[in-house]
Amino acid sequence: MEFKTERDSGVDSWKEVILVYTSALKEIGTKLEILNDEFQHVHRYNPIEHIKSRIKTPESIVKKLKKYGYESTIENMVQYVNDIAGIRVICSFTSDIYRIAEMIGRQNDIRILSVKDYIKNPKPSGYKSYHMIVTVPIFLSDRIVDAKVEIQIRTVAMDFWASLEHKIHYKFEGNAPDYIKEELVKCARLVSDLDARMLMLNEEVQSLSGQMNNE
Repeated sequence: MEFKTERDSGVDSWKEVILVYTSALKEIGTKLEILNDEFQHVHRYNPIEHIKSRIKTPESIVKKLKKYGYESTIENMVQYVNDIAGIRVICSFTSDIYRIAEMIGRQNDIRILSVKDYIKNPKPSGYKSYHMIVTVPIFLSDRIVDAKVEIQIRTVAMDFWASLEHKIHYKFEGNAPDYIKEELVKCARLVSDLDARMLMLNEEVQSLSGQMNNE
């Protein structure tokens, strides 16, 4: 699916856009890996389990632009679609989510455009995750481009639930039977309870380890 542009260099422009967004994912990914390594060095603990990244497909971008009522141009894509470049950070515990978000916010070359906390305010479906839209500077040979990246931070349990919900959404094209939606909400509650129990258990283990080290 092609984007319409004002110039004859549409293909080159599209390639350049993808280059910029791919570079933005590398920049954010590298920053997160460094922060994770530093945290391990200082605290003997890794808050990040793993990182996933992706570039939105042209079909998905066009679909989103049509949903917003915009023409499918590269200019509109860059201006109105905030999640072309997406990176997902998977943590062990809910406390790690806010710790990582805080560390990202302290990076002086990252600008936070918006935050949506679906952990404190879950979606009606039960979806939980912490979303940030940020910009990161990409240094090209002749200029600096600020590229937008959507960062999603969630626990392993939240990610497992979201993966299943995503599959069900596409399986039924957004119109899943009510009983399946209800079961998903129940599962979301179980996931929240599991996260809370695992966090409590981890804090207890850390406390006992600290006491043993002091003896």
